Amino acid sequence: MKITIISGSHRQNSQSYKVAQHIQKTLENGICDETWLFSLAGNPLPLWDQGVWDGEQKWQDVLTPVKEQLASSDAFVVIAPEWHGQVPAGLKNFFLLFGKNELGHKPAQIVTVSSGDGGSYPVAELRMSSYKNNRICYIPDHLILRNVESILNTNAADNNESADSYFRERIEWSLNILKEYAVALKQVRASGATETDKFNNGM
Repeated sequence: MKITIISGSHRQNSQSYKVAQHIQKTLENGICDETWLFSLAGNPLPLWDQGVWDGEQKWQDVLTPVKEQLASSDAFVVIAPEWHGQVPAGLKNFFLLFGKNELGHKPAQIVTVSSGDGGSYPVAELRMSSYKNNRICYIPDHLILRNVESILNTNAADNNESADSYFRERIEWSLNILKEYAVALKQVRASGATETDKFNNGM
């Protein structure tokens, strides 16, 4: 089983990336066989333009390697910091560039990150609109990592001990649920019921 982690912050050395690294380490500790961490730091994906639909070579060069990684994944962890109450533009752009062939009918865990007590708005935004045409399946459980600077740090002295312990345990519990959804939805895709050329877009 392969699980991909998408770190949705544009910033280098972000708190989202710190969280992504912890999740990758947790996954590799017996939850799945393989992981891939794709970071949007530095905006590696250009903003969508018509050339994506027209199959322009420049877009094929950029997207093909990422498409191959996503298509071979069984599940996803989508990490989104809360910026002005929103999902970062680069992460929204990600969902414009990749579709049902890469993400369709595969489970995903939403993880949001806040330096304060926020983090709920990105959950609502991702659940409301990011799945429509690509048909990614967000599992019911999500994580909101509040006061993120005080948890999941390599140096234990930088952590709030009680919060850090809670979130580490909660993350592992949630990722095990994601694993079981990955097993179940693999059967759904294998059934052939999801294949269609007539109803390519959601309603």
